[in-house]
Amino acid sequence: MNSLHVNKVIFAGDFEDLFGAVLRPQAWPSFLFQRDEFIRSVAGIEEWRVRVVKNETNRGASFIADSVNRHRLVQSYVAAGPPSWLVEFFESYAKEEKDDDENNKKKNKKGVTYDGTSLIINGKRELLYSGSVHYPRSTPDMWPSIIEKARVGRLNTIQTYVFWNVHEPEQGKWDFKGRFDLVKFIKLIHEKGLYVTIRLGPFIQAEWNHGGLPVWLREVPDVYFRTDNEPFKEHTERYVRKILGILKEEKLFASQGGPIILGQIENEYNAVRLAYKENGERYIKWAANLVESMNLGIPWVMCKQDNAPGNIINACNGRHCGDTFPGPKRPDMPSLWTENWTTQFRVFGDPTTNRRSEDIAFAVSRFFSKNGSHVNYYMYHGGTNFGRTSAHFVTTRYYDHAPLDEYGMEKDPKYGHLKHVHRALELCKKALLWGHPRFQKLGPDTEVRYYEQPGTNVCAAFLANNNTREPNTVKFKGQKFVLPSRSISILPDCKTVVYNTAQIVAQHSWRNFVKSEKSSKGLKFDMYSENVPSKLEGDTLIPGELYYLTKDKTDYAWYTTSIKIKEDDLPDKKGVKTILRVASLGHAAIVYVNGEYVGNKHGSHEMKSFVFKKPVKLKPGDNHISILGVLTGFPDSGSYMEKRFAGPRGASIIGLKSGERDLTENNHWGHLAGLEGEKKEVYTEQGSKKVKWVKNGERKPLTWYKTYFETPEGENTVAIRMNGMGKGLIWVNGIGIGRYWMSFLSPTGQPTQSEYHIPRTFMKKKEKNMLVIFEEEPGVKLEAIDFVLVNRDTICSFVEENYPASVKYWKRQGPNIVPRNKDMRLKSLIKCPPGKQIVSVEFASFGDPTGTCGNFTMGKCSASKSKEVVEKKCLGKSRCSIVVERETFEDKKCQDIVKTLAVQVKCEKKQGNEQKHKREDAEEEDDDEEEEEEEEKEREGNNQDLKDREKRKQDH
Repeated sequence: MNSLHVNKVIFAGDFEDLFGAVLRPQAWPSFLFQRDEFIRSVAGIEEWRVRVVKNETNRGASFIADSVNRHRLVQSYVAAGPPSWLVEFFESYAKEEKDDDENNKKKNKKGVTYDGTSLIINGKRELLYSGSVHYPRSTPDMWPSIIEKARVGRLNTIQTYVFWNVHEPEQGKWDFKGRFDLVKFIKLIHEKGLYVTIRLGPFIQAEWNHGGLPVWLREVPDVYFRTDNEPFKEHTERYVRKILGILKEEKLFASQGGPIILGQIENEYNAVRLAYKENGERYIKWAANLVESMNLGIPWVMCKQDNAPGNIINACNGRHCGDTFPGPKRPDMPSLWTENWTTQFRVFGDPTTNRRSEDIAFAVSRFFSKNGSHVNYYMYHGGTNFGRTSAHFVTTRYYDHAPLDEYGMEKDPKYGHLKHVHRALELCKKALLWGHPRFQKLGPDTEVRYYEQPGTNVCAAFLANNNTREPNTVKFKGQKFVLPSRSISILPDCKTVVYNTAQIVAQHSWRNFVKSEKSSKGLKFDMYSENVPSKLEGDTLIPGELYYLTKDKTDYAWYTTSIKIKEDDLPDKKGVKTILRVASLGHAAIVYVNGEYVGNKHGSHEMKSFVFKKPVKLKPGDNHISILGVLTGFPDSGSYMEKRFAGPRGASIIGLKSGERDLTENNHWGHLAGLEGEKKEVYTEQGSKKVKWVKNGERKPLTWYKTYFETPEGENTVAIRMNGMGKGLIWVNGIGIGRYWMSFLSPTGQPTQSEYHIPRTFMKKKEKNMLVIFEEEPGVKLEAIDFVLVNRDTICSFVEENYPASVKYWKRQGPNIVPRNKDMRLKSLIKCPPGKQIVSVEFASFGDPTGTCGNFTMGKCSASKSKEVVEKKCLGKSRCSIVVERETFEDKKCQDIVKTLAVQVKCEKKQGNEQKHKREDAEEEDDDEEEEEEEEKEREGNNQDLKDREKRKQDH
C-alpha cells in the first residue's frame, strides 16, 4: 500500500490492489460521500458502472464483484486516468493508512522519524512550536517560570545551544554546576511535558564569547577551526561524545523516553563554506557522520546548510523562511525553521530595535501554510550575558524584545499574539498534517493556500494579502473576506476566520523601572585606584596580540614602552605640540604618558579598529608610554577565528623637530595581562581586604568602587541603573553582573543599555550585599547610581471593533470549528500579573485614539462614557473583559469610522484579606487549568479518527 503512487495513468494491477486496500469498511463513508461526484465526473458513463458504483458500495461489497466489469473499469482508467478527486482521495487515504501502520508498528517503540510532512515522535505526527531559551543566560531558579510561561504560550518545544566554553573552560576540566547544569535544565523541560532540541555546536555563534568555542583551542598547535583539521576534529569529537554521552546516560533522548527529539550539529556553515573550500566539505561530512554514528534515535539538522550531507536535514534561519527557504533537500524531509528572529540582538552604540508582533505572526502563518511543520523563535527568552560571556561589543542584555523579556516577563502583545497564532494553527492541525495542499491566486496581491482532505469535511485555509499598504476584499468558497494590509487570515474550517496576523486582540504591557528607596538610600563608596605601570619587562619589538595576552581571563592587558627625547628635538614654536598616535585593532585603549592620563578611544562592532591621536606633554630624557588594551569580548563569527587579532599594533610620536618617531619597530615593549584588582579579587569579601580603600578620593580612571546595599523590598525583579557612569564591570557579592557602557551613546543620544539585571539569588536575604564596580573612565557621578524594581504592571488593550473574536473562543468538534462559549462577541481582555489587581484606569477611549501602551493620546471621536465603562468593569479585579461594541459605550458619534477601544490600567499587589486574594488567585488558576484541560482534550480529539480507524482495522 505504501509503495503505490496514484498518478494520472495507473497500471491496472496497482489500481486493482489500491481499490482492494481502500475499500474496507472504514473507507465506505468517505467514499460514499464522493460517489455522486465520481459518477458525474466520467463523461458518458455506462449504466453498468452506475449500477456497480451505487449497488456494490451501498451493500458494502468489494466495490466491483464481477471480474469482467472490474477489468473494463480499470482499463478505462489506464486509458484516460482517474478523476483528480479520486487520485487525492487515494493519496490521502494512503498517507493516513501509512500513519496507522506506523503507529501499530511503533506502539511500543520510542524514537523520532520523519517524512516530507513532519517529524513523527514516538509514532505520532506533530506540529512543533519551539522557543530558544539558553540556560547560562538565566539562573536555575528562573528556569521553571520561564519554561512554564513558554508552555502557557502554547510552545511544545524548547531549543537550546550547548555552550562548550562554559562546560570546558580549561582543557579537560568540566563544569556542569549552577547556570551550566544542562541536565537539570532539560529535566525541568521534560517535567513540563515539552520536547527539547539541542544545538550542539561545536561552534554556536549566539553572540556568545568566542562563538562558544573554548579560548584554549586557539593555542592548540597547528589548529584551524571548523575545517578538515585533525587537532580541531580531535577536540570536537571528544566534546561531542562527552555531551551526548551524558545526555544518553541520563536517558534524555526520545528513543529512551526522554524529551530530546532533534539535534543540530555545526551552525550556519554556509557563511564560511567558501573560505574553506574542499576542506570545509570534508569537515561537514565528518561532523554529520560523527553524530549519526552514535545512533541516538533522533534526526539531526544543519541550519543554513543547503548541501547538508547524508540524512542531515537542512533547515532555515531568518525572518521570513516561508518566502526565502527553498525547501528541504529531499522530498522525504520536513520543512523546519530553526531560527525565527523575534528581534535584533544589540551591541553597544545601537539604538533600540524591535520586530513587530504582526510581522512575526505573518511569517509563521506563511511558513505553515507552505508545508512548514516546525518553527523555533530565536529568542523566546534572551536573558542576560552575565560576567564577560558576551561576544565583542554585544550588550549584557540579550534579545530583550523577545516574547519573554530579559527578566523572564511576558512582553505583550508579542507573547500573547504568538500564543494565539499557535492556537489557530493547532485548530488546523489535521488538515495541515493529512490534507492536500492547494494554491489559488485571488487577485494581484492576494492568494489562498488551503489544505483539504478528500472525502471529508477537513479543510484549513490561509488567506493572504501581500499588499503592504491597502486592505483587500477576497472571495473564497462563496464567501467574502476583508484582509487588512500585509496580513494572513486563518480559517481552520475554510469558512471561519479565527485569527488575523495584523489584528491583535491580545493585551499589551509596558515595563516600569521603579527606584528602590531601601537599596538606593545612602550609598557611600570607597575607592581603590589601579597603579599605572611605567616600564614592564619585555623585549619584543612590536606590541603583543591582545587575545593571546588575556586568554579570556580578563578584558585588560598593559603595554609599555619608552622613548628618549633630546631637549633640542622638542618643538619650541608656540602652539606646536607633540602628538601620540596609536593604531589599534580594537576594541578600546586607555593611554598614559609619564603616569599622566591622556585619554581613551574605542572602536565599534562594525569597525573594531581605531586610531588614538592626542597631544602629549613630553620632557627631555626618558618618557614612558603606558597603554591599557581593552577587550569587549572575543569574536563570535566568521572564518579563521583563531587568526583574529586585537590590541595596539603601532605607535608613533608626531611633531618632533627630527620628524615622526616610530615606536613600533625601534622600541622594546613590555606586557602585563590583567589588573591588580582582578588578581586580588577585590570584588569578593576576602579579596577586598587585600587592598587599601579610601573615601572621597579623586575619581580617576581605572578605579574600583565598593559599597554595601540592602536587598530591595518585595519580590519584583531587581536591576542596577548605572546613570552617571562611563564603562566597566559590575559585581554583586563576588558574582559578575556583566559589562556596562554608558558613555557609548547611540544615535539617539542615549546609552544602549542603562539597567543591569541582578537576580535575587545573587543577593542575601538578611545581610547587606557588596557592590563592586570597576570604572575605566574619570569623573564619574556615583551619586546617580540607583537600584530599581522592574515590573510590567501597566497593562493595555488596543482593539478595533471589526477584529475577529479571540481564537481562544473557538474549538474543534469533529471536523467542525464551533464556538466555545455562547457569547462570541469581540472583547478587550485585560489580566494583571499574578497576585495583583487593577487599581486605576489611566486611559480609556472608544473612538479614534492613537499611540502605544504607556503613551496613548485621545482622538476626536472618543465616547464620553469610555472611562466610566472600563472602571466599572475592571477596578478592583485581577482580570476583566469589555465588549468592543458601540452599545457598550452608548456611542453614536462618528458613525463613518471604524472605532478602536484603547485602555491602559495600573496593577498593584492586592491589599487586605490575604486569604481572600489567595482564594481568588486559585480560582483564576483553576479557570486557566480547566481551559487548558479542555484544549488538551481537543488536541487528543484531533487524532481520534486515527485511533478509531486503527481499532476498526484490528476488528476487521
